[in-house]
Amino acid sequence: MAEGFKDANIQEISNLLGDYFDGLYEGDIQKFSNVFHSSSHLYFSDGESVTDWPRSEYFEMISKRPSPSSQGLVRHDKILSINISGPATAFAIVQCAIPPRYFTDYLTLLKVSEGWRIISKTFHTDTH
Repeated sequence: MAEGFKDANIQEISNLLGDYFDGLYEGDIQKFSNVFHSSSHLYFSDGESVTDWPRSEYFEMISKRPSPSSQGLVRHDKILSINISGPATAFAIVQCAIPPRYFTDYLTLLKVSEGWRIISKTFHTDTH
């Protein structure tokens, strides 16, 4: 893969992740609509069962809870890695928080006609 191609995509994905962090912090469903593909799903496990939320359920949950911004919470956004495997597939690991919950998110991304979008999110939560 050519370096220029890779660098441009890293920048586009970084920008998308910035919008993801802003949407989470602000509770902004419009920003989330711009980063999550319409077919996206979110997954987590408690070690025994797996929960699968379609995008609509996740957005409803976000819209009903007080945003971290409205609570004056400090941001803890961090991109740990971005891996591009081809012209339309990538994977990012990020960390963020809604204290006292701290998340590690594994985000699978696809490049579609509108640009990069999150197609799936699998996350782990620590509470402290």
